[in-house]
Amino acid sequence: MEVLQRLRRFDAYPKTLEDFRVKTCGGAMVTVISSLIMLLLFFSELQYYLTKEIHPELYVDTSRGEKLKINIDTIFPHMPCAYLSIDAMDVAGEQQLDVEHNLFKKRLDLGGNIISSEVEKHELGKQDEVFNATKLDPGRCESCYGAESEDMKCCNTCADVREAYRRKGWAFKNADSIEQCMREGFTQKLQEQKNEGCQVYGFLEVNKVAGNFHFAPGKSFQQSHVHVHAVEIHDLQTFGLDNINMTHYIRHLSFGSDYPGIVNPLDGSNITAQQASMMFQYFVKIVPTIYVKLDGEMVRTNQFSVTRHEKVANGLIGDQGLPGVFVLYELSPMMVKFTEKHRSFTHFLTGVCAIIGGVFTVASLIDSLIYYSARAIQRKIELGKAS
Repeated sequence: MEVLQRLRRFDAYPKTLEDFRVKTCGGAMVTVISSLIMLLLFFSELQYYLTKEIHPELYVDTSRGEKLKINIDTIFPHMPCAYLSIDAMDVAGEQQLDVEHNLFKKRLDLGGNIISSEVEKHELGKQDEVFNATKLDPGRCESCYGAESEDMKCCNTCADVREAYRRKGWAFKNADSIEQCMREGFTQKLQEQKNEGCQVYGFLEVNKVAGNFHFAPGKSFQQSHVHVHAVEIHDLQTFGLDNINMTHYIRHLSFGSDYPGIVNPLDGSNITAQQASMMFQYFVKIVPTIYVKLDGEMVRTNQFSVTRHEKVANGLIGDQGLPGVFVLYELSPMMVKFTEKHRSFTHFLTGVCAIIGGVFTVASLIDSLIYYSARAIQRKIELGKAS
């Protein structure tokens, strides 16, 4: 008992007798309000504790031999699919041949509605015009009109002739003089799509080096190691250079998979061409990114920043520029790594104790202030009545 008596001396929380405690309406209001505040702050702290903590790291990117996946979903409301070509080129200006792609085109009317449920798969550097040749001899070998090569000796379709011309670096000038194109109604197809738009979507998977991809009117080919888009008489000349309207709406553009919190700055961009034959350039800086989830799953992707430049392109070759939308990208030598982690329980416990103790202390001060202020006012009133 003597030990317990000595222990009582260290009690920092002395208690008063119940008879000496005074309960007031002001104290009750302070208690209710402070309890609500503590409850609100507790749930706020609990919600914060249950969220994941993202720990960022920055280091030099030493990865090699990887591929870069480019996800594209873009609408050209005034550029028909038949006139639009898509190309990917590396930093040296050479067309990338080792490119896995899965790009599709959808024809749209001027209101942005899908004309046909049929989807056309777009081949890089060429256009697919497929002709039903069931009535023709499958073993035939038709002329390429002087553009034959070792690996392409026969041109049985209009697309074959155009591809042969492209490989030779020749412009495809007159479709009406090509029997295969006349048979397939190539000119009529172009005229049908003259007042249409086009949606291009899918992905490219290119080598992880600096380069560009672009959407431009006209058939593309290499001429003296220069990338050229031909002004074909049945393509762009029929369409009219003054009618090249490169207004575009970028629904989605990303370089890799999405992860929680990623921001793709070009998503939802609606760019209107103020005049015909405009060239839009997007200069993209790609930052390789690794995102590690709580379960250990690792997502290798990329973030990017972008600046835009636009000008009027007066020609389709040379320094004057080419009407179209160009995305020129380069890769940062630094890599960012985000790691998801659970928040510390001890920090949560410390926060809860701080909330309870802080609110309780402040509430006690406010209650004391109200109580003693009310007593002082009451005494003055009583003294005034007595006098």
